[in-house]
Amino acid sequence: MVHFLHPGHAPRNIVPPDAQKDALGCCVVQEEASPYTLVNICLNFLIANLEKLCSERPDGTLCLPEHWSFPQEVADRFLRMMTWQGKLTDRTASIFRGNQMKLKLANIQKAKISTPAFIKAFCHHKLIELNATAVHADLPVPDILSGLCSNSWMQQNLQCLLLDSTSIPQNSRVLFFGQLTGLCILSVFNVCFHTEDLANVSQLPRLESLDISSTLVTDISALLTCKDRLKSLTMHYLKCLTMTKPQILAVIRELKCLLHLDISDHKQVKSDLAFHLLQQKDILPNVVSLDISGSNCITDAAVEMFIQQRPAMQFVGLLATDAGYSDFFTTKQGLRVAGGANMSQISEALSRYRNRSCFMKEALYRLFTETFSMKVTMPAILKLVAVGMRNHPLDLPVQFTASACALNLTRQGLAKGMPVRLLSEVTCLLFKALKNFPHYQQLQKNCLLSLTNSRILVDVPFDRFDAAKFVMRWLCKHENPKMQTMAVSVTSILALQLSPQQTAQLEELFMAVKELLAIVKQKTTENLDDVTLLFTLKALWNLTDESPAVCKHFIENQGLEIFIEVLETFSESAIQSKVLGLLNNIAEVRELSSKLVTEDVLKHINSLLCSREMEVSYFAAGIIAHLTSDRRLWISHDFQRRILLQDLSFKTFFPLLGNFSQPEVQLWAVWAVYHVCSKN
Repeated sequence: MVHFLHPGHAPRNIVPPDAQKDALGCCVVQEEASPYTLVNICLNFLIANLEKLCSERPDGTLCLPEHWSFPQEVADRFLRMMTWQGKLTDRTASIFRGNQMKLKLANIQKAKISTPAFIKAFCHHKLIELNATAVHADLPVPDILSGLCSNSWMQQNLQCLLLDSTSIPQNSRVLFFGQLTGLCILSVFNVCFHTEDLANVSQLPRLESLDISSTLVTDISALLTCKDRLKSLTMHYLKCLTMTKPQILAVIRELKCLLHLDISDHKQVKSDLAFHLLQQKDILPNVVSLDISGSNCITDAAVEMFIQQRPAMQFVGLLATDAGYSDFFTTKQGLRVAGGANMSQISEALSRYRNRSCFMKEALYRLFTETFSMKVTMPAILKLVAVGMRNHPLDLPVQFTASACALNLTRQGLAKGMPVRLLSEVTCLLFKALKNFPHYQQLQKNCLLSLTNSRILVDVPFDRFDAAKFVMRWLCKHENPKMQTMAVSVTSILALQLSPQQTAQLEELFMAVKELLAIVKQKTTENLDDVTLLFTLKALWNLTDESPAVCKHFIENQGLEIFIEVLETFSESAIQSKVLGLLNNIAEVRELSSKLVTEDVLKHINSLLCSREMEVSYFAAGIIAHLTSDRRLWISHDFQRRILLQDLSFKTFFPLLGNFSQPEVQLWAVWAVYHVCSKN
């Protein structure tokens, strides 16, 4: 199917990941192909059945059975998985009250919980790390700090606190971190964090790593207070800085213990701070990691000179700059580069900037151009694309570019080398993007193109019902012929994979049937026997299977007349078998079968009984058997479809075998049993 959609491309020789050249890719394949750990399976079961396994307190919150107890590592993982699945709420967080759970590394990222629930569930534990990134506004930063400081043990021992994108009420005073004397790592990225707050934080006696990116800090002079202990400073996109460049560099020059410095910026800002920093010889003597992505006026020569003066450097960020293209960056041993010059740099950028949408979209754009003619499966890169999509669900440029990259990384046979679980995740993320951006046509096209991949369409788990709704809506848009063919081909397969109950629930179904009939009529009038016609006949055949309502709609829209024209126009057995397959579906419906007892229909069926093609005569005889049988209707199934559905059964043959008043019906039923058995 995919090869047909790209007839101008020669078949590619697909190369799987090489263990030596792409060790990470091999690890991803092994990881994604491995079963989930027993611990994760058990915890997933607990999460899915919390309501059944827990009792309810008078306040409506959940309580674990009294005899249950979780060791620290399992409790940490349980909380992390609940958070990941969006199951952490005021009602469920209450299971972490008391001493049955012993938490140490708490992750409540993006959780929708209130201040009282947070304090009761987590502030009595002996936490050394708390990730409260992007928690709901019901739990603002001042309340988090107040709750943590209410525990004297945590005041001295909490080491890592992540508060990125967490809300602060407008009338809040200075954020007081001073009581958390054990804090070593603090991140307040994209928080209403002011210069006064920085002055407070800089006095923390053990602070070694600080991220003040996208905050409201205007002056970083307070960092001089911790110059002898600060090892990592991240200040990406400090848009409110009022200091001059010499003043900023003077502060940085004093931070002699720094091992990591990030002064990257948005490309549109055109900041030249990094340009001036690279000219300094007496600055950052011990630095091993420097990120200047998005900076202006950066050249290969300037970066090379800076690194050569500091031979211990291990990382440099150069994405969205003019640097990173010389041989120096590929030959320098031990140096990792996040940039856009080659796949290695792009991979590093996707990994480093997974939480920064401005750089994620830049890295994805570079990836798209690099993978347009990709011949090697790259599961590690596809996994990074999935991470970007998952982390930025409401960023249209990220979603659109990621969908195009996913298409490049899986098209024309490349999907065969990808783990099914990874393909499933990417496909589900594509449908999530469709829901978030329902009117963005190019994103829809990319999703439709992905679905034309037979590996994804047949082997990969995803919501087929949602997919069918999307494809049928697209089918009715009267797009260009190529897109129409794709939509019809996907519909023909998805229709097979839906249960009759799901098919009946499709609101778009009748409109799609009408559109499919219009396509058949057009092709017949033009006497055009092409793949679009074959896909359309197959789609109608599958949609009418075990669906009386669709069969009735088919007849009401002149379907029988159109199909008689098809039989009179085309003599190819592939077309005849699909037409007869659909007529078989109508013959199964007692209320509609009489519609087939017309001179035109019976004339063609009788003539096709003698066809040399077994499948054609098989369906023709099946129609006759249905029309002549007085017993309950036999529900026929094409053996090819049954293979796909993995549901072979001979129960429906038995009523026909028991029809002793009509030997010809019995004969056909016996032949049908033999026919199916001989093919399976």
